[in-house]
Amino acid sequence: MELTRRRLLSLLSAAGLLAVVPPRFATAAEGAAGSGAVLANTVAVLAGTAQSNARAEVAGKLAAVEKGARSALAAMDRAGSGEVFAGLPLGSSDVNLTTTYRQLHDIALATRVPGGAPDLVGNAAVQTRVLERLDWLHGHVYGDQAAGYYGNWFNWEIGIPTSATRTLVLLADQLAAYNAQLLPTYVATMDAYLRNGRDGDVDLDSRFHTGANLADITTNRILQGALLGADGEDRVRKALTDQLTVFVTIDPYHLQHGNTDGHYADGSFVQHHSVAYTGSYGKALLTRVVQTLKFLDGSGYLDAAALVPVVRRWVREGFAPLVFEGWMMEIVKGRAVSRTTTGYQDVAVVVEAVVDLAGHSEGEEAAALQGWVKFVRANSRAPLDPSSFTSPLSIVRYADILADDTVPAADLGAPARSLAFNAMDRTVHRRPGWAFALARSSERISRYEYMSGENLRPWFQGDGAHYLYLAGQDQTQAYGVDYYTAVSPYALAGVTAPVEQRRTVPELYGTAWYDNPGHPLDFTASSTSQNTYVYFPRGTNRHSGGVTLDAYGAASMVQSDDVAWARRDLLPADFQVYRNATATKSWFLLDEEIVVLAAGVGDAAGRAVTTAVDARIAAPTDQVAVTGALPDGTPWPGPSDSAQHPRWLRYANATQRTAVGYLFLSGQPVRVEDAVVTRSRRLVRTANPDTPVTRRVLGLALDQPAGAPPAAYAYALVPGAGEARLRAYGPAHGDGPLTVLSNTVRLQAVKHTGLGLIGAQSFAPGRHEAAGISLDGPASVLVREARGRTTVAAADPTTDRAELAVLLRGRWLDAVSADAGVRVERTREGTRLVFDVREAYGRSLRAVLD
Repeated sequence: MELTRRRLLSLLSAAGLLAVVPPRFATAAEGAAGSGAVLANTVAVLAGTAQSNARAEVAGKLAAVEKGARSALAAMDRAGSGEVFAGLPLGSSDVNLTTTYRQLHDIALATRVPGGAPDLVGNAAVQTRVLERLDWLHGHVYGDQAAGYYGNWFNWEIGIPTSATRTLVLLADQLAAYNAQLLPTYVATMDAYLRNGRDGDVDLDSRFHTGANLADITTNRILQGALLGADGEDRVRKALTDQLTVFVTIDPYHLQHGNTDGHYADGSFVQHHSVAYTGSYGKALLTRVVQTLKFLDGSGYLDAAALVPVVRRWVREGFAPLVFEGWMMEIVKGRAVSRTTTGYQDVAVVVEAVVDLAGHSEGEEAAALQGWVKFVRANSRAPLDPSSFTSPLSIVRYADILADDTVPAADLGAPARSLAFNAMDRTVHRRPGWAFALARSSERISRYEYMSGENLRPWFQGDGAHYLYLAGQDQTQAYGVDYYTAVSPYALAGVTAPVEQRRTVPELYGTAWYDNPGHPLDFTASSTSQNTYVYFPRGTNRHSGGVTLDAYGAASMVQSDDVAWARRDLLPADFQVYRNATATKSWFLLDEEIVVLAAGVGDAAGRAVTTAVDARIAAPTDQVAVTGALPDGTPWPGPSDSAQHPRWLRYANATQRTAVGYLFLSGQPVRVEDAVVTRSRRLVRTANPDTPVTRRVLGLALDQPAGAPPAAYAYALVPGAGEARLRAYGPAHGDGPLTVLSNTVRLQAVKHTGLGLIGAQSFAPGRHEAAGISLDGPASVLVREARGRTTVAAADPTTDRAELAVLLRGRWLDAVSADAGVRVERTREGTRLVFDVREAYGRSLRAVLD
């Protein structure tokens, strides 16, 4: 049974809480057994068991644990004054302090790993060294509340407590003999550092205690409560009750505690209040809640039966559609796109969680999760290294799933599907052989995320940037950190940007943030103003959404300035704001084509503007070719300084065996750039190694000179197309399957005769007409005629309309089926469909007519 929002809220009520969190333990012995089970489970999850660690598949993990511990011990031996580990001076760097606690955890872990290095496992002297350093750290650094809490709040409230708590769990048997007061002293200090909470505890009204952050904090508090034994039972139950709120589906029209962070009904995941974040914070939340289920298993603290189906839905509807051949898509990783360990590594984290979730499932549900794990393994372009898993137990389960011949490899969705993650302004369109991912933005969702020196040049990543993933290719050669390093931030695929040079936050202000605590807006490192105007600014237009009909989709947005430009008169004089170009865009997502319409392309400030049709990178040694034809059918002559008007172009990488075709439907000149560039990965993230990246970059762009009137463009991407297929589309205004019906700032519409499909998206109030279809705008509509029936799907791209209407002129049809909220009427003009989109938050409604 799915745990609906209403059901979970009833379970969390005073009357229903016992359904998830059973009553208090009746006796002290039961309480001790419960705490003991939590601690034993945690050690087993982190260190494995004698049985798991005897498996050959775990050898790589044991070797990694030993290597980490020996490296840390050697650094401990070399430590100088004011250090626990050499090279990590303490007293002013929160990063060094966090790393110090993590390395103490690594040492402690090596002493508890069954089957590990004989001179480390059970070594009381090594364990005492760890406890001594914990004691010293508290006495000289961490325990000083007046001097602490510099740098990033996350390190003090989550990073350090996570490592310290797990270290104390691993060494729980030695704590009393060493110093019985060390545990309560640390717990009290960790409570005191929970400064974004309330009275040393979680505050569900705090903007810091949401989503993945809330799960991290509460899991730490659960383990701390288990360590405290009888004195910690209330702590465990309170932390668990707080954590249960992350299982609630976010209802944006009826927010709880003002919180927008979490999973939405359409599969979206948001963190930082407005950032699409499934692939980073989302996977962290998934990992943490599944780990907590394992920590609490059999303890008597939790009945997980109602929670597991919720997490399965996250995986099926939120994570699996965003994984392409073992790679996590760029559109849901926020600032993490600039990290060197992203993509395949992200999916390995998700796979471990799914492996363990399958162990909490039964029957067909367990088989479906196991089949997805095998599907990812079979289709990934990079080997998944299970030694990267946190738990040796997970490694064993993973190996057992792969060895089970009774479970076939299978994706959790159809090979051809279109998904509108409208709650986070994202769109994914999948077909066998390729996937198209689109990043939009609005006044609800951020245009980009920058923070802590990560993702230094993000300015246009939410302005219709797209990523076209092609099957069979190692995606590190197409996307990942090297894509953002090699491709100009003004020329990311799909982006319309002004021709100008912007500066990064460190370049502008000399620090990783804008600092002005004396201003009325209070600009400090993690202030609300910092988030709003620097870290993840939202757009200022409400129109961003889309519609799906079976395996087809359409998306649209009105490109806008961010809130900093809109509120520039309120900001300090030295705060840099940037103005955006203008564009109204639609994407129509079909079987073989992605059709893109853009109208009102220009700049109110009179700057030149460029629209990137696509941008692809390749290794300089790859065999890359670009061919094409002019409107009269003669061959395209190749890149030139003069204006060219190709009918179509084709990019082919023979080395990677990939190709993309481009149809130009509106006749403007196309600029083609083909260059080899070398840049450092540090260009996009200050913590990246200064590693030079050399890539061949192909860019296709539509340019608009300074001062020119607004333009309209129409083109299509045709993944995998050969030249014969591209030629078959015919001349620019001929008899090909694609017809552009309208391309204005009020209405954009296309027709595909081969599919019997019309897509129309209106951007203004009033009635809009396209090929016998009248729609009441703003609206996103798809109409398809197939097998004697007409199917109509509609959605509200603004998320705030009460209803919208679609009229099929001159046709009188009867409803065969219709979603709740759809009314079908016969009028003198034709068949009128009224869609009740009140509080639908961009969800598609449809009706089938005969």
